[in-house]
Amino acid sequence: MERTDGILRMLKINYASSQDDVHEFSWMPVLKIFTFLKEGEAIAMSNNTRAVLQFMVTGKDNPNSVLNIVTMARENGRSVQDHITKEMWQCLNDFYHAIRDPGLDGWLQKEDPISTLDNLLKYGLLYFGTTDVTMARGEGNSFISIGKYLERAIQSTDILDIKFSNLDYQLDKTADTTYWKYMLMSISGYELYLKTYRSGFEGKNVVEQIVLNDQFPRSVIYSINRLHRYFERLKHDGNVTAFNKIDFMIGRIKSKVRFSTVDSITGEGLHDFLEETKGCLFEIGDTLSQKYFANS
Repeated sequence: MERTDGILRMLKINYASSQDDVHEFSWMPVLKIFTFLKEGEAIAMSNNTRAVLQFMVTGKDNPNSVLNIVTMARENGRSVQDHITKEMWQCLNDFYHAIRDPGLDGWLQKEDPISTLDNLLKYGLLYFGTTDVTMARGEGNSFISIGKYLERAIQSTDILDIKFSNLDYQLDKTADTTYWKYMLMSISGYELYLKTYRSGFEGKNVVEQIVLNDQFPRSVIYSINRLHRYFERLKHDGNVTAFNKIDFMIGRIKSKVRFSTVDSITGEGLHDFLEETKGCLFEIGDTLSQKYFANS
C-alpha cells in the first residue's frame, strides 16, 4: 500500500511537470524507480504519457502496477482477515474494486487524468487513516508499520539517486528551480522545504531534507527511526536470536545515517552512500522475511 501511494503521487506530479515542459520531459526516471522494464523498453515508452499511465496504473502485465499491487494487498488482507479490522478490510476491498473499474483506462486517457489519480490517492489515504485509528497496537500493527517504513525509506533513496544521477551526483551543480520543485512535490516535501530553506533551491539542501531531516515524514532517517521503533515491539523470549540479528542490522544503518552530514555524504560520494543505504534496507527486508515468514 505504501508503494501504491508512492507510485500515484509520482505519476500525478510528473504528469503536471510534463504539461509544463512538453518537449524536454521524459518519464524515464519514474520507469527506472517503479518498473522492471529493460532499458530499451523503458526508452521506447518514456515519451508516451498515456502509455506510461496505463502501464503503471492498470497494466496487467506490469507486476508493479497499481492494479497488481492493490490486488496483492487485498489477497494478503484476506489471508489474515481475522487479524485486521473490518474497517481496514473494507478499505482494501473498496480500493480493489475501484482499480478494477472497466472505465478507469478511459478516464486515464482523457485530457486531464489528474482527477482520476487524485481519486485513487484518496482510497490509499483512507486506508492509512483507517488502519491508524482502528488497528490494535499489537504485533500485526507493528508488521504493517515495519513494511510501510521500509518501503518508504527505499523509495526516498531511489528517488534521490535517480534525480541526482542526471546531475552526475554533483550537489552544487545548478538545476532549474522546477526540477527540484516537482521532485519535492512528488514526495510531499515542497512546503516544508520552503519553510526550512530561505535561500532557494540547492542540491545540498534537498539531500539534507530527504536524508537527514527527522521532521520530514518521508526522509530516510525518519523512516529508519520508525522502522526501528516498531521492530523493537516484536521482541519476546521465543525469537531472541532472530530479533538480535535484525536489531543489529537496523541499528547499524540507523547510526550511519543519523551521524552523517551533507559534507560527509559528499565526501563518501552521494551515489555510494545511497546504494549502501538501500542495500542495507533490502538486506533487512530479506532477513525479516527469512526469520519471521519463512514457514508461511
